[in-house]
Amino acid sequence: MKRKVLSVLLSVSMLAAVLAGCGSKEAEAPAAPAQTEGDGAGETEAPAENEGGDADASAAGAGTFAIVTKASGNPYNEREASGFEEAMKAMGYSADQIIVRHPEAATADAQITVINELISQNVSAIAIAGNDNDALQPVCEQAASKGIKIISLDSTVNAASRLTHVNQAGTEIIGQTLMDAVLDLSGGEGQWAILSATSQASNQNAWIDAMKKVMEGDAYKGLELVEVAYGDDEYQKSVDQTQALLTNYPDLKVICAPTTVGIMAAAGVLQDKASEVKLTGLGLPSEMADYVGEDKVCPQGRVVRGCPHRGRCNFMHF
Repeated sequence: MKRKVLSVLLSVSMLAAVLAGCGSKEAEAPAAPAQTEGDGAGETEAPAENEGGDADASAAGAGTFAIVTKASGNPYNEREASGFEEAMKAMGYSADQIIVRHPEAATADAQITVINELISQNVSAIAIAGNDNDALQPVCEQAASKGIKIISLDSTVNAASRLTHVNQAGTEIIGQTLMDAVLDLSGGEGQWAILSATSQASNQNAWIDAMKKVMEGDAYKGLELVEVAYGDDEYQKSVDQTQALLTNYPDLKVICAPTTVGIMAAAGVLQDKASEVKLTGLGLPSEMADYVGEDKVCPQGRVVRGCPHRGRCNFMHF
């Protein structure tokens, strides 16, 4: 099955279209959920432009639309939020109709606090990058009972909690690509570890499960996954977890960090220590450029299929 790694702007454009189409304040329970992983899913017609060529709020319709990211200080979340704002404005919504909220921590409790505040503001719709698949269900259902439309993006919430999910990349593609990178960097044998975000993040867990499934193949039988560590999408904790992995596993060959915060933190530790342990994972090109090259902690890499670039690098293009 052909799947693409979608850019943040494309994903949030689809997201904004779904929210705009669901902007009614009628109180109703969420409809049967749909998983959005391919091209064109969840698209609706953009609002008409005015005579001056710019779409305005009257064309787009009334209502306020919010995005709740995983946490403040996460560079990928910031890209999601800016893409959300950009797409909503392109569809004709004004700045005062767009609400961006970054919770103080990458926890379900922090997101619940934010969502409750948005419920009290009587917003029309909320898009959530979930910190926990199930813990957010009660507050999402509470929002739905008030007529607020709920969808998720990036990291899904429980399917009963939302109308649809906008997936930023194919799960199996990520799992295969990361395992191929681990295989290359390790020479096909030896110990390796995963540095994830939080243990409750549904997207991280799905990617890790996909990687473990790939490991069942004969080509990977020489690899030993020694630990899945969690940096909780906090830079310092990810630094500490990387240092612990190096201490606890002196024969470690590769660390795979499928998280922007984690991979940057791990790269800094490995480079500062001049470690022979190699690194792969998912991150932002702008943050990883100093760590990629033949003499760096990311000596080579893989381009996820569907990437619009032709070069080789050791992170996914967003």
